[in-house]
Amino acid sequence: MSWIDSFPALSGLDPETRREAEAGARAIKVPKGTVIFGPGKPADNLLLVDGGTVRVQQVSEGGREIVLYRVAAGESCVLTTACLLAQDNYAAEGIAETDVSAIAIPRAVFDSIIARSPEFRRFVFSAYSERITDLFLTIEDIAFQRMDIRLAARLVRLADARDTVNATHQQLAAELGSAREVISRLLQEFQRRDWVSQSRGTIVLRDRAALEALAETAA
Repeated sequence: MSWIDSFPALSGLDPETRREAEAGARAIKVPKGTVIFGPGKPADNLLLVDGGTVRVQQVSEGGREIVLYRVAAGESCVLTTACLLAQDNYAAEGIAETDVSAIAIPRAVFDSIIARSPEFRRFVFSAYSERITDLFLTIEDIAFQRMDIRLAARLVRLADARDTVNATHQQLAAELGSAREVISRLLQEFQRRDWVSQSRGTIVLRDRAALEALAETAA
């Protein structure tokens, strides 16, 4: 089975393009916590994730982090796409949030097949368009949405089947583009209302319905 079969949107590649992509690409495995790319580094390969998750984040000069998006299995990294198209360096960093397996398509192969293959162009630009829309929504949330509403929504989204969120206050601040102190204050208020309970690195949702109701006021 070819790696291309893990990406249904590439199923329509013509045989010549498929052969070139298969011959030129290489499979890579990256352990959890590895910095895959960072600011100022060139983009040498298009990354197609076929297992695990990559977190793409921006870090300010003062050290504050904001999570821009995640690349999951079956997706490409659109920041890498943008850098390849513009022949520019990265302006953010990508970190393996889990153990990651991916397909790396070298710049020369990327340039060749995107110029020749309509199917590959659709795959690349469709992913690019979807992610840009997501980024605009993130910007809108940061600029206009109340932080308590955003935090409630993120807790509900991150909670596992046991209604547990494994994240520190700093990690949640990075998720939401806020300061740790703000997140800590809001979580204390949520705990006072008995919506959550907290221990080191763990938040348990005690009243999911209340958090969902708050999150839905964003609509």
